[in-house]
Amino acid sequence: MSRAPDPALRPALAGAAALCAVIGLARFGYVPLFPALVAGGWVGGGEAGALGAINFTGYLAGALLGPLVGLRLGTRRALDAGMALAALSFLASALHPAAPWGFPWLAAWRAAAGLAGGVTMALVGPAVQAVTEPARRGRAGGLVISGVGAGVVLASLLVPALVSTGGLSAAWAGLGLAIAALWAFAHPRWPGAPVAPSTAAPATGPTRAPASLILAYTLSAAGMAAPMVYLGDLAARGHGMGVAAAGLVWAFFGLGGLLGTLSGGRAADRLGARAMPLWMAAQVAALAAALLPHPAAVPIAALLSGFSGIGISAVALARLRAATGADTARHWSRATALYAGAQALTGYALAVLFAWAGDAHAPVFLAGLVLSLAGLIVARRED
Repeated sequence: MSRAPDPALRPALAGAAALCAVIGLARFGYVPLFPALVAGGWVGGGEAGALGAINFTGYLAGALLGPLVGLRLGTRRALDAGMALAALSFLASALHPAAPWGFPWLAAWRAAAGLAGGVTMALVGPAVQAVTEPARRGRAGGLVISGVGAGVVLASLLVPALVSTGGLSAAWAGLGLAIAALWAFAHPRWPGAPVAPSTAAPATGPTRAPASLILAYTLSAAGMAAPMVYLGDLAARGHGMGVAAAGLVWAFFGLGGLLGTLSGGRAADRLGARAMPLWMAAQVAALAAALLPHPAAVPIAALLSGFSGIGISAVALARLRAATGADTARHWSRATALYAGAQALTGYALAVLFAWAGDAHAPVFLAGLVLSLAGLIVARRED
């Protein structure tokens, strides 16, 4: 006789579905679409890179506005609004060939998708932590962030199939419908009231997050901008492997993300300050692998990129919770905003570099490696 799902994990499952939709699909689903958009003539290589940077900017705005939106609408309604906007952004992008605005049309909706992701990421992790018993918070946090990796895997399967059967418009629309389905699953399971004070961590005054933790997390974001936008294109056009291969490579990224997040929360609970350097070391190895000339290195780079780039959010959330207790939501919102800001600035710089280099990938991934090395050095000093 099968066991029913643990009711205490219902909010975490809702959070996982939300991040699967607004980050795994709405944000990272763009990576396997990148080479198909260029090959289909919708945008040029530089414009495709700029769309990735614009999405980062929308994510930054959402991370900054998330606490305010949550305060005005309530967390549950704010999460509903984020998922609705994410679905709408993809359905609207499917209309691109019929729209007279071309690149600006896609840019506006990629910004909207980023906004939805930033609001949701800023709110859902702390909301789930607040309704989860302290002993289960590491597991719950890892489960929530694992939704990102699951979404990446789903996108890697859906995008090549949709592009090959129905074209780019079908791919955009299919992802939009998948986001809507995940919203329908998550809505009745949204986090409710926080756990009773008797089972929660003791209330304290405002606390200070470890500065080195926040800085390392920010540098991780900057270093990961390269694989989070260009990894699929590196496989498809850089190594001549084709659009289908880009989807397969992105599946490795998602699988790595699942491993990194499901283990990240527990590792942070058990290893403490030693967890962050481990995840940053994996990121350095990922960027180094992306620079290797052989195509066989790309799946390795993808797996390590997902493990570190997505998993580090679970590590950082758990470390912040341990350091700041009941003040986690405020610090996580700031950490998410800094993460988003670093990726937005780096994303624009990389788009310019990519266009200047004639769509050459090596300079982009070399920049990511340097930033990741800086993050590793800082992570080793976490206080």
